[in-house]
Amino acid sequence: MAGKVLSLLPPLLLAAAGLAGLLLLCVPTRDVREPPALKYGIVLDAGSSHTSMFVYKWPADKENDTGIVGQHSSCDVPGGGISSYADNPPGAGQSLVECLEQALRDVPKDRHAGTPLYLGATAGMRLLNLTNPEASASVLAAVTRMLTQYPFDFRGAHILSGQDEGVFGWVTANYLLENFIKYGWVGRWFRPRKGTLGAMDLGGASTQITFETTGPVEDRANEVQLRLYGQNYQVYTHSFLCYGRDQVLQRLLASALQTHGFHPCWPKGFSTQVLLGDVYQSPCTAAQQPQAFNSSARVSLSGSSDPHLCRDLVSGLFSFSSCPFSRCSFNGVFQPPVAGNFIAFSAFFYTVNFLRTSMGLPVATLQQLEAASVNVCNQTWAQLQARVPGQRAHLADYCAGAMFVQQLLSRGYGFDERTFGGVTFQKKAADTAVGWALGYMLNLTNLIPADPPGLRKGTDFSSWVVLLLIFASALLASLVLLLRQVHSAKLPSTI
Repeated sequence: MAGKVLSLLPPLLLAAAGLAGLLLLCVPTRDVREPPALKYGIVLDAGSSHTSMFVYKWPADKENDTGIVGQHSSCDVPGGGISSYADNPPGAGQSLVECLEQALRDVPKDRHAGTPLYLGATAGMRLLNLTNPEASASVLAAVTRMLTQYPFDFRGAHILSGQDEGVFGWVTANYLLENFIKYGWVGRWFRPRKGTLGAMDLGGASTQITFETTGPVEDRANEVQLRLYGQNYQVYTHSFLCYGRDQVLQRLLASALQTHGFHPCWPKGFSTQVLLGDVYQSPCTAAQQPQAFNSSARVSLSGSSDPHLCRDLVSGLFSFSSCPFSRCSFNGVFQPPVAGNFIAFSAFFYTVNFLRTSMGLPVATLQQLEAASVNVCNQTWAQLQARVPGQRAHLADYCAGAMFVQQLLSRGYGFDERTFGGVTFQKKAADTAVGWALGYMLNLTNLIPADPPGLRKGTDFSSWVVLLLIFASALLASLVLLLRQVHSAKLPSTI
């Protein structure tokens, strides 16, 4: 009897499978997009103190006219920024070779010719272009000659405006934090309901603040209209040239030489020889330059660990005497009130991270940030070295850097305790360095046509669900029929 029952099983299952197969032929199909091939793009971020190369990749199709771009690899160019080669322009081009050779390996060979290559120079080159346009042009020409020797699609070497630097940094931060668009677990793109966050960048020669605003922007030079993923954004941005960390340190050094003869922001016990030509060669210190001085002369300067005099020195960097608009940040520059959350990166992050991690000081509030700055400025050189061993190169400058960041955020940009609570200090987001380069690449991908995606026949997800339900029902019916057959077969043996 068992053999008879088992012999019924294959025909029943075969019938269920046959029914499912017939249903599958009847299910409507549609064109399904194959995953598109990858495209690549290379951006060289030529900053004032160094150059970094970023290789990006994205699918050949696009979402609402903005490429879905992610970082593929990166490389730090050895040496200083390209502006430091003003007296040796060919050296600027030669400095890029190591990273360009890496790019040849990182980008598939069959994609080299179609990979756009850009170089964007920021505040260091903006300053050089102000003081020596010929040298600036020679440096750009030298890097252009080098970049055109590689098999990529070189699209130009340009000096970015401060506005570009600020806006592209804002785009990068919000893109990485998925504030524009997000890929959901159901396999669909959607626009998150959370708003954008502001971006603050502190480089070597300039600092930028950028955030979305709904109110009127009284100075049109600070307003940018963007359209990303089908959404319009009104963005306020301003870049303060000569307010980057390196240039601020030079300006404070010049002030200390003229005002005190010692440096109140340097730790007591620290001293060094200062070359006057280095202090006054920047246009940022031109206004502080003595009428007559020996550029090759060296002056011995010592620190005094005086937080109060240091604060006064830093305060002298900001002017609040006049404002031609309804409200200003400083130096007569219009700025709406800061609102919402912000991300502060580059030297903002490095400065606050030093206070928080190396010094072990709380910095969650403006009051704590000010107390931490005073704490660092009170340290002697011996105390600092004992507390933070192995960081001699920049250790003496952290007092000035911390005091400047605290003054810039509170007095300059107008953050109070409530709004400061929405500021996060980050180096990376989504494992990618935050800066203008990715935003630049996102913008430039709009100029690259999307490849037509490959198509194949496929079945709608809803049709598959219906099909599986029908198949399960047929299988269940077969099992019920089988059990009835078994039960019927057993009845004679019970009589």
